[in-house]
Amino acid sequence: MEAISFDPRINVQVNQKSHGVLVEEIEGLIRVHKNGHVERPPIIPIVPCTATGGVTAKDIVIDKFTGLWTRIYVPNYSNKMPLLMYFHGGGFCVGSAAWSCYHEFLSGLASKAGCIIFSVNYRLAPENRLPAAYDDGIETLMWVKQQALSGSNEHKWWLSQCDLSSLFLAGDSAGANIAYNVATRLGSHGGTSASSGMKPLVVKGSILIQPFFGGELRTSTELHATPQVKSALTLPASDAYWRVSLPFGSNRDHPWCNPLANGTPKLRELRLPPTMVCVSEMDILKDRNMGFCNALGSAGKRVETKIYKGVGHAFQILHNSPSSHIRTQEMISDIKTFISQ
Repeated sequence: MEAISFDPRINVQVNQKSHGVLVEEIEGLIRVHKNGHVERPPIIPIVPCTATGGVTAKDIVIDKFTGLWTRIYVPNYSNKMPLLMYFHGGGFCVGSAAWSCYHEFLSGLASKAGCIIFSVNYRLAPENRLPAAYDDGIETLMWVKQQALSGSNEHKWWLSQCDLSSLFLAGDSAGANIAYNVATRLGSHGGTSASSGMKPLVVKGSILIQPFFGGELRTSTELHATPQVKSALTLPASDAYWRVSLPFGSNRDHPWCNPLANGTPKLRELRLPPTMVCVSEMDILKDRNMGFCNALGSAGKRVETKIYKGVGHAFQILHNSPSSHIRTQEMISDIKTFISQ
């Protein structure tokens, strides 16, 4: 597979040319025009793979036709390590596995939690509306399975250190939504577990960090949460993300947005792996995340809920509050414990 060191979708041309009517804008993040033109200002630096803190990182192309690629982090451990497949946040519309904030967070997580991480650079909306990101998650899993079955020499540098019977799906915000929906897909393909048909891969759990869900009916924290300075997610931004990422004609009670909406498959019938949900106390999604955890528990699923005090959405990558660093270390410790069970 070809290695890469850049993200071509970030090469945005912001110029004086008129692209017609502006139909959606999230200030500083994305502008969507009626003619289909999309602008994403480069608000966060793109960084190449660098070996830091005893962690080797490489970018690998999964599908050259769709542009799907992944950044692989392998810490310098002698023992076999769990594999954590991670999906970045950004409302399905912005973000990159090459963003400096994700590179820093995931290289640290790989080192401190002792796991190999695949940071998936999935296709973005609105150019590629859902379920494109879910498809990319499944395709990446199948690619890992193919490398494992073929005993690929090219990928021995990570494959030889990977415990394929200990795979975790993870992500933050929209990435947590992707991890959850990939898990539900695996659990709906027949068999007795979310890993049926995936051998030698065994999905042991999901780690959902501030999962990005929504609904037509507002929650209390969506309506009344105290606005944070430099908040990573506001209600208007949340609504805009859903408008440009869900299939045309859908509302926020679409099951990909609202897993608890009427008409969605009953949670009790889904084959889901054990799930850890990380909730931020100051997040507008707090009530929705807690309701999701309660619903999982009521449906007989194994769920662990972790609440991080005094911090908001995406604190672990944006470090936008005084207690962010302390809470981030707590989160890394919680993840390490969860994947070690």
